[in-house]
Formats: sequence, C-alpha cells, structure tokens
Amino acid sequence: MRTILIVDDEPQIVALCSDYLRAAGYSTVTASDGPAALAAVRASLPDLIVLDLGLPTLDGLDVTRAIRRDSAVPIVILTARADESDTLVGLELGADDYITKPFSPKELVARVRAVLRRSDGAMTPSEIVRAGDLSLDTVRLTTTVAGRPVELTATEFRLLLVLAQQPGRVFTRAQLLSAVQGVTFESYERAIDAHVKNLRRKIEDDPRAPRRLRTVFGVGYRLSETREG
Repeated sequence: MRTILIVDDEPQIVALCSDYLRAAGYSTVTASDGPAALAAVRASLPDLIVLDLGLPTLDGLDVTRAIRRDSAVPIVILTARADESDTLVGLELGADDYITKPFSPKELVARVRAVLRRSDGAMTPSEIVRAGDLSLDTVRLTTTVAGRPVELTATEFRLLLVLAQQPGRVFTRAQLLSAVQGVTFESYERAIDAHVKNLRRKIEDDPRAPRRLRTVFGVGYRLSETREG
C-alpha cells in the first residue's frame, strides 16, 4: 500500500485529505508544521507528499528545499490562489504539481494518482529514448546528458520525455501542461516555464544560453534534434 504524507496546519484539511486518500486505497501519515514534516519524511519514507506552503515555523518552500537536497519523492503543493509567486518558486524547487485552495478532495486524489503514475514510469513502451546527446531510460527513470547522469524529478522526466519523443517539434505550453499533468484540471501554463527552468539548470552547459531545450517565442518549446551551436 502506498503511503501519502499530508502536511497542513489546518486539522480540517488534514482530516478531509486523509479520509479521501484512505478511501482511495492509500495509507496516510500527517504533520502540522515544517519540522514535523521533515521528521515524518525520514521516519515513514512516504511515496508522495501533499504539502501546504503556508506552514508555521518552517514554511512549505523551505520544507521542499530541504527534501530535494537528498530525495526525489513526488511532492504536490497546496497553495492559496493569491500565492502564485510562491507556487512558481515551489515548482522551481522541484515540486511535481500543485492544487489551489479551496480544492475538491476528488481532485486531490486524481492529482495524487497522476503524479504517482508518472513516478512509476508507466509512460511509454520504448525503454530508451534518445534526442541528440540526451538519453532517457523509461524503465529505470534515469537520464544522461552526453554520457553524464542527471537527477530529474518525475515531472521533469515526463516533460523531457515528451519533448524527446518528437525532437524538433514545437510544443505549446498548453500541450506540455496536458502531457505532464496526466489529468485535466484548470491550471496556469506558467508552471511549465518553472519546470523548463529547472530542466535547463540540469541539462544545459549554460542555462542562460540553452542549446538543447529551446524557446520558440510566442509559442512554447522544442528539443533540438542535435546539440545546436
């Protein structure tokens, strides 16, 4: 049984999330602040974390940053609609998805399932996908750039895989958002920009002058078929 860690300082939200996730077949553990969340990550080794950004003592962004130092466990952040900038920072730090408050608990369950599917790697029948000097192993969920291994989150891997399966094709932000979400809900497309920024830090020699993952201004992004000079 998969274990979901729910981190929120509002007991009603924790209870609601726990009830619906347990009904969906998951085991849950909970924490009400940042330090307790980090302790729970070490103690319970969850398969996914539902993390509120507005936590006392240590906020959700700091918790995400601490987790990402040594773990790629999927993270779904909870955020107020007014906290768009914090949401983008959370995605840049490596969160896999986000849900805005107030939210439907059924939406939460669907998002959790979608993120776990991406993490499991059930994405494509091909084991190795190559584009230029990039190589993605869809069974082991590993990536190399010019033979050098790079560590990607599940969402970053999925996004890069979509681009690598059709190198040279221009994808709109909406198309990429639909591909990496795995389920259709209202979201804003700037989330893709945050994930692309993370990917460029990991796969480009100079993220400020990308040669692999290129911007097509006014449209979206494409992955080069060869490393462009």
